[in-house]
Amino acid sequence: MSITNQQVAGREFLRGLYPDEYFPDRLLDKGRDILVRLCERIEAERPADLAGLYALTAVATLEFNRLQEEFWAAGSEIETMARDEIAGDFGFVASAYGFAEADLEEVVAERDW
Repeated sequence: MSITNQQVAGREFLRGLYPDEYFPDRLLDKGRDILVRLCERIEAERPADLAGLYALTAVATLEFNRLQEEFWAAGSEIETMARDEIAGDFGFVASAYGFAEADLEEVVAERDW
């Protein structure tokens, strides 16, 4: 499925992490794919309220939790800079799809990073 939201389609997710060699590009690519899938699900399911949005972001957050294991295996981790970048992209997605009032802590409530 192609993303139709032009604001989102032009977004380079996790852009601030790619220049840092501490974060393997192949794992950042997986993180980017998680965020793209989240956008595709939002467009397909069109959540009517924050509860619906939070249900979708919870799934994506759990995917990032599992990705954390791969970061550790690669000698990296989802640390402060990465957490901020990832959470910022989640917040961007919520806002881009009309949920500017979403609580960022709720958006990534399932995180263990």
